[in-house]
Amino acid sequence: MHVHIKKAIVIGATSGIGNELAKILVKDGYLVGITGRRKSELEKLQKSNPNQYRISAFDCTRSNNPEKLINLVNEIGGLDLLILSSGIGDLNEKLDFEIEHKTNLLNVNAFTEIVGWGYNYFENIGAGHLVAISSIAGLRGSEIAPAYNASKAYQINYLEGLQKKASKGQKPIYVTDIRPGFVDTDMAKGEGIFWMSGKEKAAQQIFEIIKRKKAVGYVTKRWWLIGQLLKMVPNYMYTKM
Repeated sequence: MHVHIKKAIVIGATSGIGNELAKILVKDGYLVGITGRRKSELEKLQKSNPNQYRISAFDCTRSNNPEKLINLVNEIGGLDLLILSSGIGDLNEKLDFEIEHKTNLLNVNAFTEIVGWGYNYFENIGAGHLVAISSIAGLRGSEIAPAYNASKAYQINYLEGLQKKASKGQKPIYVTDIRPGFVDTDMAKGEGIFWMSGKEKAAQQIFEIIKRKKAVGYVTKRWWLIGQLLKMVPNYMYTKM
């Protein structure tokens, strides 16, 4: 009897949520392709379970992503699940264009290239699940990290567009938008951050959301409430907060 081994690619698996998700997928029996800039970190993960990981080290903002991803798909022998978990966000009160530009290169340009490629790939093979980690930050603007919040708003809107596209099509293609609150990774800046979650717990909850093929998931769950409140605050009040 032929058993289908599930195949996944996690983009941005060198640290944080992506790293934890890759481990969870392997535990669940997936063959996992992992990418990131730091090859040494990918190799560390691969050493923990050499049979279940394939690695490809590259920078999403510099390279031809589709070409690299196709090579990785060929290496793992197919693709059922694509998770995009790489993003940057720097505080930028001075509106230094270099910082904003760097944020947009990854969170907008590379994001668009990767999710577009992933969606078309699943469209061509007739099924698949595309997951991207956006952020609760995408619901409103920020005075200290304007490009970060704006780029996350772009992601949320783009993923919604793909969900609309998928629901109008006849194929079992799923698109999931994961919106974390604060998770204890390099992305969380500042001391004593409100409702901070460990990355293990966050990744476990994300995996549950993926399994249920939900369209939108907040991590940890209580951030759903904050999400609803953020959407409701009128602009004149929000700008004074």
